[in-house]
Amino acid sequence: MTTTITVAGMTCGHCEQTVEEALHGVSGVTGVTVDRESERASVDGNADAAALVEAVEDAGYTAHA
Repeated sequence: MTTTITVAGMTCGHCEQTVEEALHGVSGVTGVTVDRESERASVDGNADAAALVEAVEDAGYTAHA
């Protein structure tokens, strides 16, 4: 299953990497693609959307599913 969340506040490649690492840390995530220009992250696996949003927000960005 793929879940797409909106992530605001990314301005560079390092931001993308930070969000990707935060999402990979969520239980059930098997793959992540982050695109700062579209402000979206696509997450493969069976992780709960609320947990994904929380991980991104804990990393310092604004997110919603």
